[in-house]
Amino acid sequence: MLDGAIAVRDGAADASLRSILDRALDGVRLTEREAIALIECPGAALDSVMAAARELRDRVKGRVVTYSRKIFLPITNLCRDRCTYCTFRKDPGEPGAWTMLPEEIREWSQRGRALGCKEALMCLGDKPEVAFKEHRETLAALGVRSTIEYVGRACEIALGEGLLPHTNAGLMTRDEMRALRPLNASMGLMLESIAPRLRARGGVHQWAPDKDPARRLRMIDEAGAEKIPFTTGILLGIGETPAERAQSLIAIRDLHERHGHVQEVIIQNFRAKPEIAMADAPEPDALEMVRAIATARLVLGAEMNVQAPPNLSPNQIELFLDAGINDWGGISPLTPDFVNPEAPWPHVERLGQRCARAGFELRERLAIYPEYIDDEWLDPALASLTAELGSRIAGGIA
Repeated sequence: MLDGAIAVRDGAADASLRSILDRALDGVRLTEREAIALIECPGAALDSVMAAARELRDRVKGRVVTYSRKIFLPITNLCRDRCTYCTFRKDPGEPGAWTMLPEEIREWSQRGRALGCKEALMCLGDKPEVAFKEHRETLAALGVRSTIEYVGRACEIALGEGLLPHTNAGLMTRDEMRALRPLNASMGLMLESIAPRLRARGGVHQWAPDKDPARRLRMIDEAGAEKIPFTTGILLGIGETPAERAQSLIAIRDLHERHGHVQEVIIQNFRAKPEIAMADAPEPDALEMVRAIATARLVLGAEMNVQAPPNLSPNQIELFLDAGINDWGGISPLTPDFVNPEAPWPHVERLGQRCARAGFELRERLAIYPEYIDDEWLDPALASLTAELGSRIAGGIA
């Protein structure tokens, strides 16, 4: 139960919120209504919600916060979707459009391994061959029939250079995920938002068929059925309401309860850029992020790994730790964040110093979390490399 240090003010509304926090700390499964109450809590009660989230986090995760040392491989930035907040996607022939060649993938993998990287993040646009004849011709010249087949080749190259792949290729079929599983330590797909209205006329996903939330939920569910350690999360600031953020977290929780496969949940903030349609849209402020992080912790529980990208909120490191996160995601000493290139990765040493001053130990992890390194979740073909890379992390895998 809550102690006096994190009790909220008296009153009917406060008593109701206090009851929700009590239930969360007692390990009770919160309802959608309760999750919405948390994310919409009065400002005077936010400290209490954060304190409960911290306490819940500390029970299992302690005062350790993790990160993965990675390279970011943008296999192709061609994409059939057109989200109004994206600077990553390009059309064929547009300045900055690319598809990485095998020799580039190998060179970057070699350089990353030399810098101590252990993860190769495969990130790309959704099904560009459906939209672009030019990309179909590129794939044929590379000797493959689909973008996903080429991703598999990229994973083989990265594995050959001693890196564990993590693929985020947008929507994939169950067969595609099954084919990539022996080549990936983990995979991912951001839910972003459960709100179907974002696909309506004028919405951020109007021209993005792969952002249909029902389709994304289905893929996350199928990944669990295939025993794939999985990363997902929500994106704040794309037109969703706070209540819809809470509902998205509930949906992720429900899928994880079915399969136990969600290894981490990212709380990510939209960043405005001058070249996007949403250039003048407001970015989520720090308190919006804190509300979502704390709600995620209380909804998802003490054992979930809750992450916020440090390069998107460099001034909020300590605040996000106070709100209940236990992971910073992937950080690269070699490649930029190609999705948010204006936001440089933090220096790991400086991030570690800030975490230490806040009372936390920063530790490295692999692309697959320790709790998933077993015969059920990790393909046997990856066991030897995973063990080797884990042994290279100072102090062992976090």
